[in-house]
Amino acid sequence: MRNRFLVGIALAAIVGTTAVLWAPWASSAPTGTSACGTTYAPVLDPAHFVSVIDNPYFPLPVGRKLVYTGTKDGQTQIDTVTVTDQTKVILGITTRVVNDVATHNGTVLEKTFDYYAQDDLGNVWYLGEDTTHFLPNGKADTSGSFQAGVGGAQPGIIMEANPQIPDAYRQECFAGEAEDTAWVVGIEGSSRVPYGNVRNVLTTLEATRIEPGAYDQKVYGPGIGIVSEQSLTGPNEFAQLVSVSG
Repeated sequence: MRNRFLVGIALAAIVGTTAVLWAPWASSAPTGTSACGTTYAPVLDPAHFVSVIDNPYFPLPVGRKLVYTGTKDGQTQIDTVTVTDQTKVILGITTRVVNDVATHNGTVLEKTFDYYAQDDLGNVWYLGEDTTHFLPNGKADTSGSFQAGVGGAQPGIIMEANPQIPDAYRQECFAGEAEDTAWVVGIEGSSRVPYGNVRNVLTTLEATRIEPGAYDQKVYGPGIGIVSEQSLTGPNEFAQLVSVSG
């Protein structure tokens, strides 16, 4: 584990500045402030996006289902992620719709539709999410939802084409709602989860200005995607891959 103080410095720097863009055609808006309080405002060219998402560390073949078990908000949950055959056009880019449903003892806790697209260099972009958290009082909380291009929200990179230490990038950008950033900290090793022993994993740290001082670790497996998530601060929250199909 890297020194937490150094991690905090690095991630604070990421949040306060513009993340690097790895696509030569993805320019930044010359002036103004984006919806996450910085000048970060990538301008994406739909002509440079492809129809298939096959990034080794974040593949999204239609029909794939990934099931995770873990703990969040003090209770156990099962998280089922399904790559649907649905698409949604955002900023002129055809994104793939991924359905993410979290349950506890059969009760739906949260349902999210995520929108991803891959550019022709292999970077996977995150262009929005429609999320609903079902509260114990019967009400629904949609905070965290955003769509790139609406209300000033900006797209982010969820996975680079060629991640290397110490790459840092914004994953999403909508002030007060979606401000995650990631930092690559490992590009080798293995991880054992209920699904099995996954080799040649990629490890990232994540932080957000919405929750200062909170850090999470994510581990990605080649040909799979996320194999585990773990909170590094605050309550012990985690998720581990149990099965992959499709």
